[in-house]
Amino acid sequence: MKYNLSVKEFLEKRKNGEIDYNDFYSTFLTNLKRKNKELRALRVISHSQKGDLNKGKLYGLPISVKDNICVKGVESCAGSKILEGYIPPFDASCISNVKKNSGAIIGKTNQDEFGFGTFSTNSGFDIPLNPLDKTRVAGGSSGGSAAIVAGLDMPHVSLGESTGGSISCPSAFCSVVGLTPTYGLVSRYGLIDYANSLDKIGVIGKTVYDTALLLSIIAGHDEKDFTTINKKAEDYTNYCGPDVPKKIKLGVPKEYFSDDIDKRIRDEVWNSIHYLESIGIDYEECSLKMTRYALPAYYIIAMAESSTNLAKFCGLRYGLQADPTENFNNYFSKIRSKGFGEEAKRRIILGTFARMSGFRDAYYLRAMKVRTLVIDEYKRLFKKYYALISPTMPIFPPKIKDVKKISPIQCYMSDILTVPPNLAGMPMISVPSSVPSVGIHIVADHLQEGRIIKIAYLLENRC
Repeated sequence: MKYNLSVKEFLEKRKNGEIDYNDFYSTFLTNLKRKNKELRALRVISHSQKGDLNKGKLYGLPISVKDNICVKGVESCAGSKILEGYIPPFDASCISNVKKNSGAIIGKTNQDEFGFGTFSTNSGFDIPLNPLDKTRVAGGSSGGSAAIVAGLDMPHVSLGESTGGSISCPSAFCSVVGLTPTYGLVSRYGLIDYANSLDKIGVIGKTVYDTALLLSIIAGHDEKDFTTINKKAEDYTNYCGPDVPKKIKLGVPKEYFSDDIDKRIRDEVWNSIHYLESIGIDYEECSLKMTRYALPAYYIIAMAESSTNLAKFCGLRYGLQADPTENFNNYFSKIRSKGFGEEAKRRIILGTFARMSGFRDAYYLRAMKVRTLVIDEYKRLFKKYYALISPTMPIFPPKIKDVKKISPIQCYMSDILTVPPNLAGMPMISVPSSVPSVGIHIVADHLQEGRIIKIAYLLENRC
């Protein structure tokens, strides 16, 4: 196919003036529309690009954006009918950074409503399909981003967001790379929040280099987000090289290789661990005992925070509206009943319960204490290990027609491997293995993105 290039090749050719950008972009849009009809990955396709795209670090590289990240002038709904019609008058900070570096925003990707889901089947709009098998889910909640990255054979990277594994999960299912940075490394300004203390904007790309490149552009302190870390800018592509770190040891959490994990997935990840051992990287089994407590603690915290964040969507300021002649309570109830999906309503109710007087100490505050214990456990392990390695997901992507048979609790349990590092705010990356829809998950200590990128790059070149 014309322009069937890697991101790295595209940037080199653009820098050298070897690509007619108007022809490239026209070809890209044609292929994007065709592929989107197959995969239903994008909810909105943006047609116009402004400014000089012949400079900056991205040279007009197409970037798709998860629907919960605001782009000025482009409808942003976070996958929910209650926000249908909302057009932000501003750019999220990560979008501003992309535009400053001449990235071309090409559309908004489908997702689970407000990020509430594991399979992207809780969307208020279309359900994205897995390019590897269109009868199966793409994963969630950044399913549209992973699907279009995997399905489109042209240079392109996508911005995703993770609260409990929403970048890692679809990346594994679609066999692409998903990089979730340390909490606070990337500004959340302009993100339609799910849970403020857990949300992280990250990157999904075909290669480790692609994700490292875009992270280098969107990372950094932002005065509009007081939770961002004041850290010196870093070029993460410098970690994308064949050199093997000397005298390092990886931890292999035994809880992440239990019989609850599909045996084919366990075997493939062990093959990858043995490959790393063959090139000089030692490993040792270790224990993450707090894993069993991390999942319930995560869902209590996430639901409690989401119930407060979603309180502002009442049909007065954003999105869905109705005839305002009724009294406020009736109007408020009608709008939210109509606009929110089933899973959103479930999480609002449970989150409100966890914050109620008389229950807050028993649930929310206790969950926050568990979170501290989870972080402490990771910190102890990272004093000894360079990084931790495990499967990304415990299962293969289910068929879309079978998702309705899966109970909410079973859906929550499928996040068991990605929730603990998200709860702790650790950086993590999912890299494809040689088996389709099997991801290898690498986690490192806070602000050690270079470590996960390095190990992922070595694995990627093996596979």
